[in-house]
Amino acid sequence: MKTVSIGSLKIGGKSGGAGAFPIIAGPCSIEGKAHYLHTGNFLKDLGIQVLRGGIFKARTSPHSFQGIRESALEWLPQTKKDLGLPLVSEVNDPRQIEVLDDFLDCYQVGTRNMFNYELLKELGKTKKPIILKRGFAAMIKEWLLAAEYLVQSGNEEIILCERGIRTFEPLTRNTLDLTAVAYLKQNTHFPVIVDPSHAAGDSALVIPLAKASKALGADGILVEVHPEPGKALSDGDQALDFEGMRNLYHSLQDKPSIAPIYKNKSEVQIQV
Repeated sequence: MKTVSIGSLKIGGKSGGAGAFPIIAGPCSIEGKAHYLHTGNFLKDLGIQVLRGGIFKARTSPHSFQGIRESALEWLPQTKKDLGLPLVSEVNDPRQIEVLDDFLDCYQVGTRNMFNYELLKELGKTKKPIILKRGFAAMIKEWLLAAEYLVQSGNEEIILCERGIRTFEPLTRNTLDLTAVAYLKQNTHFPVIVDPSHAAGDSALVIPLAKASKALGADGILVEVHPEPGKALSDGDQALDFEGMRNLYHSLQDKPSIAPIYKNKSEVQIQV
């Protein structure tokens, strides 16, 4: 299985060096075996090294699609192995950890669960990297304290993900707080990635926000991709189609960013 470096952490194993700018990509929700294979093969051929895809989905409305859930377990482990790529998926309940642990390579804590401290305590007992998304109304201090729950339970392999926060501005789904990325790079040792899809809520804005994230020194991005966004069962408006994903990939790999100058991480103390 391929391994990708996100800052100092590895997803997919303990070996493998740094390569191109890390992009974790895939559908908001895995909609079935054919959908997962079609999307996964496209992304693999493009050069993406880590797939994302929701199995259990936490949604604002109880009437919205909640993910394919346990039905995926019949085919997803072997299909993922056939693709040969690590998989990141969200966990919403401590009871899901044991169900998913055999084949997930990285857990994701979604924005709604950043304050779910019992879930964080249980995830902290695992040995796999954890992407901790910022709550959509969380202060940076609260976000770091959520990370501390994971650390105190024994897992320091934490990747912070800025995904936009709720503000008074209604023209985008959320407001991407790039200031938080710069602050965290200056003041913590955690890798920091950005989710421009959820920040924008509009696929047309994903590429410029991704470029800004890379230029600021983010350690990678997390983006949503769907072969036919108009037919997606969740978050189709913000998902890139295959052509959009191809444009994003090449725009980020072909133009190296000027890395910002940050403090020596050995001199940084987490202030919470």
